[in-house]
Amino acid sequence: MNTLLKKPTIQIDSSIGEGGGQILRTALALSMITGQAFELQNIRAGRKKPGLMRQHLVCVNASQQISHAETRGAELHSQNLYFAPQQIQSGRYDFHIGSAGSTTLLLQTILPALMIQNHPSTISIHGGTHNPLAPSADFIEHCFIPALNEIGIEMAIETERAGFFPIGAGQINVKIIPWKNPAFYSKLSRGKLMSLSAFAAALNIPHDIATRELEVLSNRLELTTQKQLYPQGISQGNSAFVLAEFEQHIQVFSALGEKRKSAENVAKDLAKDVKNYLNSDAIADEYLADQLLLPLALGKGGEFTAQVISEHTRTQAMLIERFLDCEIIFHENAEHCSKIQVNV
Repeated sequence: MNTLLKKPTIQIDSSIGEGGGQILRTALALSMITGQAFELQNIRAGRKKPGLMRQHLVCVNASQQISHAETRGAELHSQNLYFAPQQIQSGRYDFHIGSAGSTTLLLQTILPALMIQNHPSTISIHGGTHNPLAPSADFIEHCFIPALNEIGIEMAIETERAGFFPIGAGQINVKIIPWKNPAFYSKLSRGKLMSLSAFAAALNIPHDIATRELEVLSNRLELTTQKQLYPQGISQGNSAFVLAEFEQHIQVFSALGEKRKSAENVAKDLAKDVKNYLNSDAIADEYLADQLLLPLALGKGGEFTAQVISEHTRTQAMLIERFLDCEIIFHENAEHCSKIQVNV
């Protein structure tokens, strides 16, 4: 793995870039990996409710638990946080968000630190599995993890219970294997489309909502297969996702049901997202692009094409370069796709 820069406490203005919880989560991950303390100021300063919310504080507390960190300002609504990790410990962990806060965002906060340890870890996270402001558990399982497998990271995820807003009460179980053999990631062409599959689920609401979504997706996309899913859980909600499998890549697009939005319109918007991607030449969609940067920077680097280079992606790159000895380069092409290079 690449040489890590050692610096004194890193000062981070949380109002820069996209200015949200991503800055906190990425800073926590990078701090644990490098052993470098950081001080985060102006946390979510531009938001209606500034400071640390419950879902952010869970990420801080989980990171503190696995790294035995010294913290100051780790409390609700705090706009300043000091975090100094000590020794990361792999093992078995059980984290309760206590709401529909995203289980997958907590996972992505602690995953980088645990995957570079010498022993495996088993994690259970309770909260929201399908949150409109976070990657769904379906996306993590069918898109993010296969991408990590390409660079030698082994992990598995199981959604024991689905959790929708506002109740949550979902649960994911994750097994993380030590990362022994990092590989260079080079994905500039996705190859031929092999299959296009649609899935929809309705939890504790009429099942015909999922049936209607699948019907619309079938009419608007050239599907290979479609399947209705029946998740377990006590919350109420609806989700749909489309899995596009190419010769060189797997991409997933997700949508959640909304109040005052028909199942037909949910499916139409999802189909539109899929078509936009299929009409591009990109490997990664907007969301996978920023999620790939940190694993590549920790390993042997890589290069891939991206459908969109978002403010999220730029903020992620900026933070990574503050902690790690690497260079992230964006080659933008508005017509078809852009290219991202991670040099270590």
